[in-house]
Amino acid sequence: MSGMNTRYKKTVSVTLEPALLQQARDAGINLSAVLTQALKQEIDATGAERWKMENRAALQELNRITDEHGLLSDEYRTF
Repeated sequence: MSGMNTRYKKTVSVTLEPALLQQARDAGINLSAVLTQALKQEIDATGAERWKMENRAALQELNRITDEHGLLSDEYRTF
């Protein structure tokens, strides 16, 4: 998401429990900043999970090959 231009923002409506909103206000929390950061993290996590699912077969095959033949660097390991 680093390609997003942060100069332009869109106003949206969110629904919160009144007590939670008041606690956030009392604590001086910037709701927009917190929501933006939380959404970025959730998008990244969702993308990572999607990538794992889409590449599961390839990863399993790589693991099988490694189990069968070892790693190319095995002969150079000092530990």
